[in-house]
Amino acid sequence: MATNSGRGNPINASEGPSKVGEGAPPPVAAEVKGAVKEAAGQLDGAGVHAQGQDAGAAPTKEPKVKTEKELEKERKKAEKAAKFEQKKAQQAAANANAKTKDKKPKAPKAEEETLPPYVEETTLGEKKRLRSLDDPQLKAYNPVAVESAWYEWWEKSGFFKPEFTPDGKVKDEGSFVIVIPPPNVTGALHMGHALGNSLQDVMIRWNRMHGKTTLWLPGCDHAGISTQSVVENMLWRRQGKTRHDLGRKKFVETVWEWKEDYHKRINNAQRKMGGSTDWSREAFTMDKNLSAAVTETFVKLHEEGTIYRANRLVNWCTKLNTALSNLEVVNKELTGRTLLDVPGYEKKVEFGIIVHFKYPIEGSDETIEVATTRPETMLGDTGIAVHPQDERYKHLVGKNAVHPFIKDRLMPIVADDYVDKEFGTGAVKITPAHDPNDFALGQRHNLEFINILTDDGFMNENAGPYKGQKRFDVRYTIQADLKERGLYVDKKDNPMKVPLCDKSKDVIEPIMKPQWWMRMKDLAAEAIKVVKDGQIKIKPESAEKSYYRWMEDINDWCLSRQLWWGHQCPVYFAKIEGEEGDRAQSSLWFSGRTEEEAQAKAEKALPGKKFTLERDEDVLDTWFSSALWPFSTLGWPNKTHDLQTLYPTSVLETGWDILFFWIARMIMLGLKMVGEIPFREVYCHSLVRDSDGRKMSKSLGNVIDPLDVISGIPLEQLHEKLALGNLHPSEVEKAKKYQKTAFPDGIPQCGADALRFCMINYTTGGGDINFDIKVMHGYRKFCNKIYQATKYVLGKLEKDFVPQKTGELTGKESLAEKWILHKMNTAVKEINEAIPERQFNKSTVTAHQYWIYHLCDVYIENSKFIIQDGTEEEKRSAIDTLYTALDNALKLIHPFMPFLTEELWQRLPRRPGDETSSIMLARYPTYDAELDNPAAEAAYELVLGCSKGVRSLMAEYALKDEAKAFVQTYDDTAYQTAVEQVLSIKSLSHRGVTSIEVLSGSDARPAGCVAFPVSSAAAVFLHVKGLVDIDEEIAKAGKKLDKTRAAIAKQSKMIGDANYQQKVAPDVLEADRQKLTDLESEANGFEGTIKQFEALKLE
Repeated sequence: MATNSGRGNPINASEGPSKVGEGAPPPVAAEVKGAVKEAAGQLDGAGVHAQGQDAGAAPTKEPKVKTEKELEKERKKAEKAAKFEQKKAQQAAANANAKTKDKKPKAPKAEEETLPPYVEETTLGEKKRLRSLDDPQLKAYNPVAVESAWYEWWEKSGFFKPEFTPDGKVKDEGSFVIVIPPPNVTGALHMGHALGNSLQDVMIRWNRMHGKTTLWLPGCDHAGISTQSVVENMLWRRQGKTRHDLGRKKFVETVWEWKEDYHKRINNAQRKMGGSTDWSREAFTMDKNLSAAVTETFVKLHEEGTIYRANRLVNWCTKLNTALSNLEVVNKELTGRTLLDVPGYEKKVEFGIIVHFKYPIEGSDETIEVATTRPETMLGDTGIAVHPQDERYKHLVGKNAVHPFIKDRLMPIVADDYVDKEFGTGAVKITPAHDPNDFALGQRHNLEFINILTDDGFMNENAGPYKGQKRFDVRYTIQADLKERGLYVDKKDNPMKVPLCDKSKDVIEPIMKPQWWMRMKDLAAEAIKVVKDGQIKIKPESAEKSYYRWMEDINDWCLSRQLWWGHQCPVYFAKIEGEEGDRAQSSLWFSGRTEEEAQAKAEKALPGKKFTLERDEDVLDTWFSSALWPFSTLGWPNKTHDLQTLYPTSVLETGWDILFFWIARMIMLGLKMVGEIPFREVYCHSLVRDSDGRKMSKSLGNVIDPLDVISGIPLEQLHEKLALGNLHPSEVEKAKKYQKTAFPDGIPQCGADALRFCMINYTTGGGDINFDIKVMHGYRKFCNKIYQATKYVLGKLEKDFVPQKTGELTGKESLAEKWILHKMNTAVKEINEAIPERQFNKSTVTAHQYWIYHLCDVYIENSKFIIQDGTEEEKRSAIDTLYTALDNALKLIHPFMPFLTEELWQRLPRRPGDETSSIMLARYPTYDAELDNPAAEAAYELVLGCSKGVRSLMAEYALKDEAKAFVQTYDDTAYQTAVEQVLSIKSLSHRGVTSIEVLSGSDARPAGCVAFPVSSAAAVFLHVKGLVDIDEEIAKAGKKLDKTRAAIAKQSKMIGDANYQQKVAPDVLEADRQKLTDLESEANGFEGTIKQFEALKLE
């Protein structure tokens, strides 16, 4: 028995034989890096039909065209270097007494020709002028040349717009609508956007090609806090000014100017990635209509009491000077004493401690010990609580503690069941205006609510002698002053959570503020119901469970933000003459779509009183307008054609991390304001992390711009981009260090199609994605394979070639043709099932497998023999099938790779009567039962297996000619196939094969031969008597036999496990049993080979 050390040898593999032609799937999960190595070794290989290598990383900068003199200088330099290396090699060989003195050094590699920058000749917006494939820019796959001009033509031609019937209704095939999750207008897109956009465009293009009325609606979010923060930082860096120096009107104008610039950059990136969004319907959350939707929603909900005014604790960011919702606060877990960076402080601040100190009791020498994790808040203490059953403190209830630093402040000692008498000292200090738990205690016991902080985080006049000091400076001075007065007890480590602003990383302060709030319980109940009823499906299941957990424990939503950029609250305070007026009092606030409407409401509510209206200066939380996105973008509150025909939308595809920020709120407000669900399905994709599994962050330098992946970028330019941001110099150096490690040669040019395909392939529906640029560049090689294969087919089509009217069977197809059409049909079926089931990874695996392992590696290669040596009828049939297989292959992969497929498909001749102008409008292939041919699949894979076996054996034993082979079959079907296809087997085998004889299972094993087990149905034998070292081959076969027996034992144990049999699907179990049968057949082959060699020794 011989083995083949090459690819696909079942003896060399640990898990037995596999079907010929299928090979390994494209990179997925843990196997991804290995697959990239395979891609690097195979996909760019110069096969028979490969007319050129991959164009490689096209320069991101315009290359300098070298003069003849410079080229000559470089040639001389290379020759000199080669001679020097030769001399060194000879010297080293001599010193080592090597036997290679007469070996010549390798010749230096020829320098690759550098292409000049690609210049597009097509007029912008016109259909692309296709250049000859002999053009230097097109001899090899060049994404710059391939992707040029197509997008502008698609957009100008209106291909992205939804198509309606003449009477304005959706087409009979139905509709498919996605509203894009609007990116923040704060800068460049990142790989998370690339992932979402790729998935959404695949769904849109696939549904469009299935004939549906499709709309992918683009837009941007004004991103209140983020945008204002970025512009304020920019103002300070460039002009040394704050927003207050400009005034609200001028500052807002500045933000609008800034927004226009960055908005264009975002849209440009979306276009570069090939997103087929309808730009004529583009939306922005502060557009006129969307602003009207915000006003309408606020006014209606305020009128019915769902939106209300209340003075309660809010999450206050002193850095940004605004309130935040709970969702915008990140809780940092600490296990003990920890020093943290806080904006505005040069030194790190101490957290994760608990300080014990004592308060004196009024009128006595007694003290009461309390503890706090925030010592500075004791300046706002207005009471102390103890448990009513705590014997230690019963005598103190009703008395007062005296504040040591605030003159005349007495703090009542109250009894409350809230206190855990076993925890700490059993006495709790109460700071009602700065702690959520103390807030409730303060209300129950009518304690004073004293705010001690300014909006900027300084102590105010209520802090006594500490007025004007920073809050965390006071943290230290308070402890020193307590020690000085003999009231300090101890400080200990204390596990705790520190609330941080998600945007500024400032430590959040609970502060009392009158704000606008939305009641959420009733809205949430309805939103839970529609998911449980199945009206909305949330995928994956883990996201749905998270949705329920949050919605069932929802709190009221704080809507107010103390910003200037955003939707100013459409509500007015009535300032009554002669009265002071409390801005926390709801009855003095009047909402209105216009100021006139609010005036009319106020006059009705305040008869006979003189007042003036003052509009609330606050703006609404950005997520308020985002929550209206699915219907405001379609025209609501107006009853537009789009709203009436395209709402509810089909799918909301986004990251799971904004499930509560956005998705839940869209469902609640869609039901409340429109009376219908906003979408029928939610698909939450994974987060994109770097190759080390870390969350992408600008400070780490691991945030990747999709445009840099598409075009490529040198390491130096990556470093330069860091300097353009807001990073601290120390963070810039840290980021540079990562970039040097992750991208030592910069980011190679991958192109948009490889970017898209890779991101979709990453989407398994499981955990987060660890992005690796090497994997993505591997998919550029896949693009090259597609490009070169199509070039080969185009080269085989005569200039006057006209395809058959349809791709239906003619009855003249060879076995190879039936096989590829069956494989094509299977791929069509699997992809058409995978995409609607959101099995995105499976769809890419199927497409990749069909292109590489079926079309390119097998049919294109094997059809060459028919085209070269077949009859005219056989040639025509083979070429017709080649056309059908390629045409459908391009359509199959178009939703994933729009640019490459359009470039290549436009070069194919059309079938008679087909006037489709673009591949994106072509009908997507669908399953055809007539092409389903499992018998042809099995038969041809036997042919492929046999020919592969012959090649493997000849390579193993280094036989180049005069080889004699045998195919022995073990069932009637295999025997008939082998006899009928013996010439095909021979033509696909090594050229040195002089004859192939087919044997039945009842025939004796051919003497003097080594064997290659194809499957349980057949084996191949090669005559080697007198040509090999028998003892060496016996030892070799023995080792392989041991490995196969181990695999049999493992497979048998797995199949025999009762639990395993219950868990797996019947078809999987059947496949495992077949694998065991094949392994056993393989072992028999090894045993036979050993016996045969031993018999040969005796001859």
